[in-house]
Amino acid sequence: MARFQLDRVKVSWTAILTVAHFTYLLVGATIFQIMEREAESNNRNHFQLEKLHFLANYTCLDGPALEKFVQVILDAWEKGVNPSGNSTNPSNWDFSSSFFFAGTVVTTIGYGNLSPSTVSGQVFCVFYALCGIPLNLAFLKQLGKCLIIHLGRLKRGMVSVVPHKQTVEALAVSLFFVSGSLLFLVIPPLLFSYVEGWTFGEGFYFAFITLSTIGFGDYVVGTDPGKEYISLYRSLAGIWIIFALAWLALILNMGARIMETVVVLTHPGFKKQEEEEDVSPTKLEDTSKI
Repeated sequence: MARFQLDRVKVSWTAILTVAHFTYLLVGATIFQIMEREAESNNRNHFQLEKLHFLANYTCLDGPALEKFVQVILDAWEKGVNPSGNSTNPSNWDFSSSFFFAGTVVTTIGYGNLSPSTVSGQVFCVFYALCGIPLNLAFLKQLGKCLIIHLGRLKRGMVSVVPHKQTVEALAVSLFFVSGSLLFLVIPPLLFSYVEGWTFGEGFYFAFITLSTIGFGDYVVGTDPGKEYISLYRSLAGIWIIFALAWLALILNMGARIMETVVVLTHPGFKKQEEEEDVSPTKLEDTSKI
């Protein structure tokens, strides 16, 4: 097995990545538990007090009846029906909202606040995702190529100003990152904050959680029944998601390449290991032909 020297101990790079990955998950889980568990407990206690207060004020209801009503509300929420408001609330399945939902399917964001409730809709969603996800990946790959071409033009345009190649590349990547951040991660959250009534921090949080395809569903645009949105609002949000995904994927890919470069510079044996692993399957294939 290919191995390289690290601190005088031969360690597999796969083992290092495995340990690092699960250590990262364990650290994250610990921090999230410390930060969120107490708040969850406080919210749960507050909710129980509110239920008791409600029962004290409305004596015509008993505990089981209130629990049943709460379950009805939860069931409605799971089916995409906002419990607040009334039957005149805008449909979750008008064209703009449906376009937005289709975008969350093919991009694998899946907020979880809306899903097909009919058997035919669920079956169609499965086959729609099977075809749509590869199509979306191909589209994002092509958009990424276009962005790389744009980055190359930016580098060539800066050569006449800055003679040093490494400086030009660093400046071009920095400008590409800053301009993309403004276009996709700063200006849209400002608009979402204005329309939705969020803080900028909440808008920025929604933008990144969406574009990273994590999609918790705690913040989703165009779902407040008390607001009147323009008909194309969610469709425009869906278009923003598609183009911003291509940019963020390119940035994350650059970040991964930078990390690999740092590892190669600090531990040259890693590059040798990669080359051996790349050559090994070819050797095995040639051997099997003999």
